Amino acid sequence: MHPADTLPLLLVEDDPAIADTVVYAFAREGMSMTHCLLLQDARQQLAHARFAALILDIGLPDGSGLDFCRSLRQDAATATLPILLLSARSDELDRVLGLELGADDYLTKPFSPRELVARLRALLRRSAMPTSAPVATARLQHDAAGQRMLLQGSPLPLTRMEYGLLACLLEHQGRILARDYLLDRVWGLQADSADRTVDTHVKTLRAKLREADPAHDYIVTHRGMGYSLTLPATP
Repeated sequence: MHPADTLPLLLVEDDPAIADTVVYAFAREGMSMTHCLLLQDARQQLAHARFAALILDIGLPDGSGLDFCRSLRQDAATATLPILLLSARSDELDRVLGLELGADDYLTKPFSPRELVARLRALLRRSAMPTSAPVATARLQHDAAGQRMLLQGSPLPLTRMEYGLLACLLEHQGRILARDYLLDRVWGLQADSADRTVDTHVKTLRAKLREADPAHDYIVTHRGMGYSLTLPATP
């Protein structure tokens, strides 16, 4: 069963007109939504209920949506919650920052409600990873049923997109995967997505792998071609 069939969505947006439009758009698709005007209300909701995904405005009266996004990724309870950011800022640096802080997607205002629904549905489809028995390697273990990666027996604190990226690289271990291929397999976004999206997530994923195992570089950059995953030899 799809997560959106059983869990509501959470919207954090302080503009009533935008919020009403978004809530109505998803209601027409049969998807329920809880709306919060402030971050403090969203924190209370997340502390007491589960949600299929979060649609988060960046500029809010009681704080930054970017800081809130980062705090959610640092909390084990919300580390893999799908997050789509809304912002009036369309600069590449703002988009990159949002992705680096753990957002799964980024949509600039003004936006089409139909596009927002389509992007959110795509995000939910990507989050519904197939379950299977854990796949073990010399050091890296993929627990698909638990939607997590373990390095030397310890879970890696990955965002949902980092998890999908590492799973794709591990599935094709040793092969060079082009950015376009990774975008299609992990993000599933349309032509407005940029290579920078992949590069940004590779950067944060590589940092987490190095923090967990400083002695090895797992992700290899092939300039002009893409990325590959190389596992160290078994001691």
